[in-house]
Amino acid sequence: MGGAELLSWVRHAAGLSQDELAGRAGTSRTAVSAYEHGRKSPSLDTVERLVSAAGYELEVRPQIEFVDVAVAPGRVVRVPGRMPSLAVELALASVELPLTMNWSQPGRVFRLSDRGDRARVYELVLREGSDADVLAYVDGALLVDLWDELVLPRAVRAAWAPLIDQVRGSQVVPVVA
Repeated sequence: MGGAELLSWVRHAAGLSQDELAGRAGTSRTAVSAYEHGRKSPSLDTVERLVSAAGYELEVRPQIEFVDVAVAPGRVVRVPGRMPSLAVELALASVELPLTMNWSQPGRVFRLSDRGDRARVYELVLREGSDADVLAYVDGALLVDLWDELVLPRAVRAAWAPLIDQVRGSQVVPVVA
């Protein structure tokens, strides 16, 4: 998503008109329109001000890169270099998986807020999903919570285990009184 699309999406998501966003951000409606239509390129400070005026904030996160983990001759499993993190509304959403992952129950809607449904989705995604599917459906914290209950092929479990163990080993959080 480019800057123009981002500003338009944020404004629409906030339910604001261009006039309302401009007023909140201390700029003109014509400037907002020019940014949204790509006629002008706002500075990063301007984008941050407009996004903030719409009730959002910009966030910079490291990209998640996937690596091939060889699990058998000619067989690899793709594993992220770090755990993905989903916004709560996505991590607990209701989803219909693509046919490529859920060919046995096409059209089934899974409620990720239900532990059993979430486990089934995670099993399907880790076994059959692409990198994009992992990023769209799997929340790292919820995966670690479910890990011991998931029914996975040995090769998939072995490929993901080092990442799970790494996260579990770093979970010691001091309690502040």
